Amino acid sequence: MAGIVSSTYGHALFEIAVEEGTVDRLLAEAQTVLSVLADNPDVLKLYEHPKVTPEEKQEFTEQCFRGRVSDDMTGFLVLAVRNGRQKELPDMLRDMIREAKEYKGIGIATVTTPIALSAQQRSRVEERLLATTGYRSLEVAYEVNPKLIGGIVIRIGDRVLDASVRTQLDGMQKELLQVQI
Repeated sequence: MAGIVSSTYGHALFEIAVEEGTVDRLLAEAQTVLSVLADNPDVLKLYEHPKVTPEEKQEFTEQCFRGRVSDDMTGFLVLAVRNGRQKELPDMLRDMIREAKEYKGIGIATVTTPIALSAQQRSRVEERLLATTGYRSLEVAYEVNPKLIGGIVIRIGDRVLDASVRTQLDGMQKELLQVQI
C-alpha cells in the first residue's frame, strides 16, 4: 500500500511542477529535502514519535523548510505530514525525482560487472546506452559483483539486460535438467 501512496503523492508533486513550469526547481528541492531526511534520521523519528502531536509535526515541518525551499515544496511536505504520511516522505520524493528525470530525458542506470570497469569501458557503456535508449543523458551507478563470473547486467528503470555468464550457466543447467535420457 505504501508504494501506491508514495507514487500518488510523488506524481502529484511532479504534476504541479509540470503545470507551473518549475520541474527543474522542484527536482532540485526534492533532491535537497531527500538528502536532508537521509542525513538526519532523527527527523523521521520525531515524525513517528507518538507523543508529538500532528500539529507539532506540521509546525516543525514549516519551521524546517519554510524559506529554504519553495512554498510548493513546503506545502507538499506539510500536506503529507497533515495526512499522516510522513513515514513515506522519502519514497514520495524519490518517485517525484524519478518522474522528473524521465520527463527531462535523464536515464538512471545501474551497471553491474564482475570486475571494476576502466574509465574507457565506462565511457563506451554510456555511449552505447545513450544510443540505444534515446535518453539525453544518463546517471550511471557502477557496481561490482564477482558472482557474475563474466559479462554485464544493466538495469534501467524496470528493464534489465542480463548478459552475464552466471545467467547463461543457469539457463544451460535448466536445459540440461530437462533432458531425459
